[in-house]
Amino acid sequence: MRKKYRIKKNDEFQEVFKKGKSVANRQFVIYVLDKPEQSYFRIGLSVSKKIGKAVVRNQVKRYIRQVFHEERDRIQAGKDYVIIARMPVATMEYEEVKKSLLHVLRRANVFR
Repeated sequence: MRKKYRIKKNDEFQEVFKKGKSVANRQFVIYVLDKPEQSYFRIGLSVSKKIGKAVVRNQVKRYIRQVFHEERDRIQAGKDYVIIARMPVATMEYEEVKKSLLHVLRRANVFR
């Protein structure tokens, strides 16, 4: 993912948490914030140390980024997304992560 498509700074995360809307299922919490002046979407990932060691956390982040990469044409632009992974994700395979993430994205109405 290119730098302009990522949320990295703490104040950007805090803005999405405070002003955005959240939707959740057992594996993920997603915060969505409208940014109409932005012609693309950005994602921020939060995977706690409770999920596992660095290898597991990085794998979860790669899975989430891959889902967004595959679905980028369907996802609405002009929004910031912050995805928080919950505990069950640590033991899931890619297909399960994708299915769960798509479920929470559909609940958040982010598809065109």
